Amino acid sequence: MSAPDQLRAAIRDVPDFPKAGILFRDITPILNDPALFRMAIAEFVGAAHEAGAEKIAGIDARGFLFGATVAYELGLGFVPIRKKGKLPFHTHSEAYDLEYGSSEIEVHTDAFATGERVALIDDLLATGGTAGAAIRLIRAGGGVPVIAQFLIELADLGGRAALDGVPVETIISYP
Repeated sequence: MSAPDQLRAAIRDVPDFPKAGILFRDITPILNDPALFRMAIAEFVGAAHEAGAEKIAGIDARGFLFGATVAYELGLGFVPIRKKGKLPFHTHSEAYDLEYGSSEIEVHTDAFATGERVALIDDLLATGGTAGAAIRLIRAGGGVPVIAQFLIELADLGGRAALDGVPVETIISYP
């Protein structure tokens, strides 16, 4: 069985979470299994390396788990893109809509060098609201987003359209 097939088999579907009508794709079984976690990281590492990333950015919170590990594996710096009010220094912020509400994320103003090639990593691409806001934050800080990577894509929600032309790589896609 291929790596994506093994990872897909481990994902647990949780209906009506975080609210009625949402089918949550729970990745904790992957995080709990060292072989599966390594498999997911290897997929992310290969794509980020091929894209020529010079820094890795991860979206709060599950993007931190994958992104920081990928940065470590590649010997690159890691930038947390956090929920509003969680970063202690000067920030750029971006509001966005998501499939079940709205929110705002921030990044430190000095997180990226001008022209620095950045791979964005998160666990899930749905409508693209969060990832699109993260792409705008990377650009606002002077970085150049070269790839957006996700463990899971809910392809029928069209999230890629919100990423403003940044190449997207996903390990698992659901129609």
